[in-house]
Amino acid sequence: MKKNITMVWLIALISIVQIHAQGLPKKKELLKGMTVANEYFMTKWADVSAPIVRPDKTRPSNIWTRGVYYEGLMALYGVDKQKRYYDYAVAWGEAHKWGLRNGIKTRNADDQCCGQTYLDLYLIDPKPERILDIKASIDSMVNSTKKDDWSWVDALQMAMPVFARLGVMYKDDRYYEKMYQMYMHTKTIHGDKGLYNPAEGLWWRDKDFDPPYKTPTGKNCYWSRGDGWVVAALVKVLEIMPKNAPHREEYEKTYLEMMKALPPLQRQDGFWNVSLMDETEFGGKELTGTALFTYGMAWGVNHGLLNKKQYLPIISKATNAMLKDCVQPNGFLGYVQGTGKEPKDGQPLSIDKQPDFEDFGLGCFLLAGAEVLKMK
Repeated sequence: MKKNITMVWLIALISIVQIHAQGLPKKKELLKGMTVANEYFMTKWADVSAPIVRPDKTRPSNIWTRGVYYEGLMALYGVDKQKRYYDYAVAWGEAHKWGLRNGIKTRNADDQCCGQTYLDLYLIDPKPERILDIKASIDSMVNSTKKDDWSWVDALQMAMPVFARLGVMYKDDRYYEKMYQMYMHTKTIHGDKGLYNPAEGLWWRDKDFDPPYKTPTGKNCYWSRGDGWVVAALVKVLEIMPKNAPHREEYEKTYLEMMKALPPLQRQDGFWNVSLMDETEFGGKELTGTALFTYGMAWGVNHGLLNKKQYLPIISKATNAMLKDCVQPNGFLGYVQGTGKEPKDGQPLSIDKQPDFEDFGLGCFLLAGAEVLKMK
């Protein structure tokens, strides 16, 4: 009996050591997972102009969900230069005549998300039509005094990188200034006293979740993907903006605060719960928030802002978890929470549950994978 107990403890100890010692997946393995997931999507959506039909309404395929996918595709193209990826993105832009869902007068960040890819493709091949509408839309905001448009944190990821990119392309600080005004309004004014809680380094998704709202066990409700969107926004802005650009220090400071807050909240299996502070509120595996946090941490290590020794185990655990538990052999991604704004939306999740929109989850996964592939 004593020998059996000793053997059980030895096996358990070996398992614990293996969990803590696991490194990043081999690059070939990670790229294969990204490729098969992307291939599944490109095959299913061979017609880039096809509208997205849901029971509630039919939407054009240049909405934010598809825009996030193309962000991921361009990231994949950045590490695996397959011409068909570029061609697929160009065909999508051409199918929509490089336009926005609600035209150039829209102020909605969700409409402007597609502009990130339009600008990326313009930088590769500067055809005027690729930039015309997105620039007109952002210019109309720059030339106005209104600054309260971004009332939900998702908007930061959808629109901020567009402002930053135009600021660089035209060497015009007005884009940086307007972006900063709108960002700070979201951070410090929306809702009660802004959507950011500096005490915990996390963001409420919108005014519906800041105090006095609490989770079922009385904790603050920070939605994983919502905070993931902010991480992605800050990373992209820091990547795009010059070192001496106005207000860069604000974005870096907040990014580092979030990077300090997130590691203790990671689950043992590598994922983050949809409700970051309350594991009892639909706790479990979820890909999108996990992918966006992984993207942000990998980027920080790659750019010298985060300590590699400290963050590599966190990144490794998350990346391995997504590859092992989410990517099915045919490329379908499991444990993707569908669209929404809080932990209960799209629940329950599972390996084979089809989310209401499958595009943005893949985009998040490709952003993370591409950044991890750049790690040495």
